Amino acid sequence: MEYSTRTPIAAPQIVVVTGMSGAGRSTCSHALEDLGWYVVDNLPPTLLGELAALAARAESGGPNRIAVVIDVRGGEFFTELRSSLDSLKAIGIACQIAFLEADDEELVRRFESTRRPHPLQGTGRILDGIASERALLKDLRGEADVLIDTTGLNVHQLKEKVERVFGGAEVKQLRVTVLSFGFKYGLPYDSDFLIDARFIPNPHWIPELQPKTGLDEEVSNFVLAADGVGEFIDGYAKIFARLAPSYEREGKKYLTLSIGCTGGKHRSVAVAESLASRLRDEGIEATAVHRDVGRE
Repeated sequence: MEYSTRTPIAAPQIVVVTGMSGAGRSTCSHALEDLGWYVVDNLPPTLLGELAALAARAESGGPNRIAVVIDVRGGEFFTELRSSLDSLKAIGIACQIAFLEADDEELVRRFESTRRPHPLQGTGRILDGIASERALLKDLRGEADVLIDTTGLNVHQLKEKVERVFGGAEVKQLRVTVLSFGFKYGLPYDSDFLIDARFIPNPHWIPELQPKTGLDEEVSNFVLAADGVGEFIDGYAKIFARLAPSYEREGKKYLTLSIGCTGGKHRSVAVAESLASRLRDEGIEATAVHRDVGRE
């Protein structure tokens, strides 16, 4: 569908919520609704322009933050999403894409627990449907502005994550999440940068530190005092401080820096806390989040 380029539209903020079936789109949309967003579920992509125009023409009480859930349930309609986004961009309306992801094992477990078929599995297995959907969404995932990995998250944790990303007013400055994780639990899907902290001596092998985490002062002091760690953190802080203005110029609103150690309990946690603090010192809005603390 083509939209007129003659009359500029005072565009509302629009987020397209999409991603893998079973990855938590419904929870995400409910969280956005609780935050005051106007949420439309399963909208045909060709109607995106009309929705934006209606919101722009509304009275002062009309919605200025709109979340639209679009996914493979739309069948043939879904394939029109790319052209609809391009048409909106041509008239000055930029839609952000929030893509929800989870690993295959997690998705299979969720579908089996609800006893519902995957929308693309047909007469095959759930894994067949997941594989077909991943292939269909590959390009869209690569274009996502926000990538949220829901593997291992319960509904409350996912809601908190959505609130951190979308809870404020329109984001004008880059927001950085510094995420600690354990390599033995798998790589975070939503990483923009991956940092390996396994070169640091491991507090796990020190009896008095083993039961503690990187959030405890004793562990943090041990990790941060190790040879080369201060320079390591300072170097990354300076790199990202230099990169931040470029990301903002390109319209990037959210960035995830993932720091891993073996179990995500000691080294990566202490480094993530310190790096987030250093980034804040550089004037960057940064939050430390710890994926695997308490998981063992």
